[in-house]
Amino acid sequence: MHAVGLITEYNPFHNGHLYHLEESKKVAQAQVSVAVMSGHFLQRGEPALVDKWQRAQMAIAAGIDLVVELPLPWACSSAPDFARGGVLSLAGIGGIDALCFGSETGDLAALQDCACQLHRHESELADKTGSLLRQGVNYPTARAELIARADGDYKLLATPNNILGLEYLCALDRSGVSIKPCTIQRIGAGFHDLDQSSGIASATGIRHLLANDGRFDALMPPSCYAILNSALVQGMTVSDTTCFRLIAAQIYREQQNLADYWLVSGGIENRLCEAADKAQTLNDLITGIKVRQLTRTRIQRMLCAILLGWKVDQIKPLLGSGPKYLHLLGASRAGEQFLAQTRKQRSLPLIQNFSRIYASLKKFYGVDSLDYELALAQLQMELTATRTYQLLLKAEPEGKQNRDFYQDVVREG
Repeated sequence: MHAVGLITEYNPFHNGHLYHLEESKKVAQAQVSVAVMSGHFLQRGEPALVDKWQRAQMAIAAGIDLVVELPLPWACSSAPDFARGGVLSLAGIGGIDALCFGSETGDLAALQDCACQLHRHESELADKTGSLLRQGVNYPTARAELIARADGDYKLLATPNNILGLEYLCALDRSGVSIKPCTIQRIGAGFHDLDQSSGIASATGIRHLLANDGRFDALMPPSCYAILNSALVQGMTVSDTTCFRLIAAQIYREQQNLADYWLVSGGIENRLCEAADKAQTLNDLITGIKVRQLTRTRIQRMLCAILLGWKVDQIKPLLGSGPKYLHLLGASRAGEQFLAQTRKQRSLPLIQNFSRIYASLKKFYGVDSLDYELALAQLQMELTATRTYQLLLKAEPEGKQNRDFYQDVVREG
């Protein structure tokens, strides 16, 4: 069974994602699709619209065969770490023949040329990027400017899906995994575009319509819309007000230790408490912290790190080593068959039932190993993320907050 891997967020699953799925299987000549999907907190530093199991349910209903959680902290990191985490997760599952990603250009050769340029000038770009950041230029602008100076195709660095595509190519090259890259051109609305005339809107556009009581049912596969609508009716979506209050409380509580948190650097910790004192909403807080050299997305990731208690000395070892286990969220019948056939190709533990996760990790790594310690650190982060996400919901969730231990894998039908 040929399998194609997709690195996704599905926040929520929409018609553009369905197009990507269908075209990816054609391009890769695959019978099975495997989505590595962000969990409760996303690459832009935001909590997901609905929880990871409901998003996995949407994906399985739309035709994805396997949904595996992209581990923290890679899911909530900048493009290079996000891409590396996704690629290492696909490699860890085993049996994946291709990675297919969407891009604005749709030209794999052009992206590969640009990725080579980035790799060739990696050290020089890192030094010069740091210099531009100190001058107040934000990271994406600095990178594009430097590529332009090096006679590269800087326009490829001006759009978000191209940027991620380049990082996927770099991650594949650096990791040395035998997964073939392929790309399809993104159609319909752009990443940040609110237009819906084509019937394919961005996830951002759908969330904007949702926030403004607009209709978006025609922009999603009917099965996915039904799942999302049920969650909305039950109040199983995140409250921005609660999110703001929990972040502000953590800022006040940790005022003297904020510089120890992931992404809090360069004196920005001095602005956090002052901004929290003045803010009435989460948007106010982000705006109050914003400085020229930091993108809004980086600030959101920083606030997410503060909310979840991520310290620098915890995150760096994990990012440096790669994911230590994977969490299966959903599977179709074809997906279950694929897992059975590729079991011996797996290089990371694939956890279905968290009730035995400690025993599984001990058996795989050995209780005295560094890898076991890192696996436990990853586990603690993800358990905290799930419990915190439960506290952010508008409605009071039923059952315990540690859902990873009792939530079943989403099955087809």
